[in-house]
Amino acid sequence: QVQLVESGGGMVQAGGSLRLSCAASGRAFAGYGVGWFRQAPGKEREFVAALNWNTYYADSVKGRFTISRDNAKNTVSLQMNSLKPEDTAVYYCAAKPGTRRIAIKDEYDYWGQGTQVTVSS
Repeated sequence: QVQLVESGGGMVQAGGSLRLSCAASGRAFAGYGVGWFRQAPGKEREFVAALNWNTYYADSVKGRFTISRDNAKNTVSLQMNSLKPEDTAVYYCAAKPGTRRIAIKDEYDYWGQGTQVTVSS
């Protein structure tokens, strides 16, 4: 079992930055694929970024967001720059055994509770 807890959400003006963190407990997840997803009101949960030995980004965030991990600390981070109102959503950290198909939401076994990000115009 892996437990994930996100932090770092909040409210920011358009053009601003936020850094989300996800702390994992239960077992070391060095061999796990990790990702960030988001869900806006009335919309499906969508892929944002993921990391195995490479990084992957949704086109909508490419060049603005950066995913990283620290296996020694069992944490995954999402640095979000140049935020836009359309980035407003609940952001979820997720983890899965193995490192394949990490951009696919349904492949993930473990999810955090989510953290709200609100970007005002």
